[in-house]
Amino acid sequence: MYEDLVIAGFGGQGIIFSGKLLSYTGLREGKEVSYFPSYGSEMRGGTANCTVVISDNMIVSPIVTSPRNAIIMSQPALIKFLPRVKEKGRVLINSSLVRRPVECPKVEIVEVPANQIAEELGESRVANMVILGAWVTISKILPLNSLINSLKGFLSGKKAQFRQINEKALREGGKFVSFTD
Repeated sequence: MYEDLVIAGFGGQGIIFSGKLLSYTGLREGKEVSYFPSYGSEMRGGTANCTVVISDNMIVSPIVTSPRNAIIMSQPALIKFLPRVKEKGRVLINSSLVRRPVECPKVEIVEVPANQIAEELGESRVANMVILGAWVTISKILPLNSLINSLKGFLSGKKAQFRQINEKALREGGKFVSFTD
């Protein structure tokens, strides 16, 4: 088993957090993991992306120039990363923010209204968890419950108060793609 993914969007959308959580969960599941973040000097509003590789075997390089999977959280990220996705790859798009109709016959496109679902949960800042829950559910790379259990390692101390809403967001993302299959 080998799966690679680029997560891309604006700074402040939880792009880096999503990649770290996914990587941490892979390690907890006994997988080989590579995590490579990239972000502009701006904290919010600048560009942010990261690549994650999860495998049963040794990972040769953390650099992924043509990923098989992508989570796209913004229009600029779509323009930059969609052309890089391998043929027959899968792209999850935050359809709440990416307005341009997407036509790319070489890849599977899954539109997830991540911001809308997050707002319905009462916290727009968990859109990243919604779409991550959707991707994990579709890819089956890791169990969704394992991702949820990993939140305890990330959201402790003062941040523990955010665990419940992040868990709900992950579950709602998973439910969204389960109902649309």
